[in-house]
Amino acid sequence: MQWTDDGLVLGLRRQGETSVVLELMTAAHGRHLGLVHGGRSRRMQPVLQPGNRVQATWRARLDDSLGAFAVEPVESVAARLMGSGLALHGIAHLAGLLRLLPERDPHPELYAAARLLIDHLHDPDIAPPLMVRFELAILAELGFGLDLSACAATGGNDALIYVSPRSGRAVSASAGEPYRDKLLALPDFLREREPGAPLPMTPDGRDVTAGFTLTGYFLDQHIWGPRAIVPPDARTRFVALGTGSA
Repeated sequence: MQWTDDGLVLGLRRQGETSVVLELMTAAHGRHLGLVHGGRSRRMQPVLQPGNRVQATWRARLDDSLGAFAVEPVESVAARLMGSGLALHGIAHLAGLLRLLPERDPHPELYAAARLLIDHLHDPDIAPPLMVRFELAILAELGFGLDLSACAATGGNDALIYVSPRSGRAVSASAGEPYRDKLLALPDFLREREPGAPLPMTPDGRDVTAGFTLTGYFLDQHIWGPRAIVPPDARTRFVALGTGSA
């Protein structure tokens, strides 16, 4: 068995004296593990840093075995990420989110979204709202996507400012007013817009905080809680830095 694919380095663990087991998020083969012989060498250590993009060739005798990677660098971003606390917590949280996916299950759109997010993790204006959208994408890929296109009560798509914590559907201002204390806020930057409608300006800390509250609620309800996973510390720190509450 053999294939070659682009991949994002998520992490690694030591294997023996000189090798590592590398974890990649690949474009066409999903999250995939493989042994890298000599992965602890001086030449390979800078290549195998989280966030870097590589070209990996995976070989194995059997399809369900661990197999081995031959890795070549494509794009190195680790140095840029290491200069930012926001980026370091962001790449750790990103990797944790991708580990929620079944191994070897292709998710090409998530791969593209992860690349975009990594490119902007050092930018405090862009990275936090992108992370909120990435968390929404993870929820959708795991079967718990939110419906923010129309009001759950009226079917209309105007003045959508709430989300029902029970259904995960948007709720309009008028329909949600009697229940506002029980609903989640829908920040402006997550509202669906008609084709050609102007995009919102870069969201402020308050809107981004509302976005993380929204995604965090559903991640806990559907994924972290049922799997007995404690919400990751990397997310907590990323949110604090990204919303100005650190």
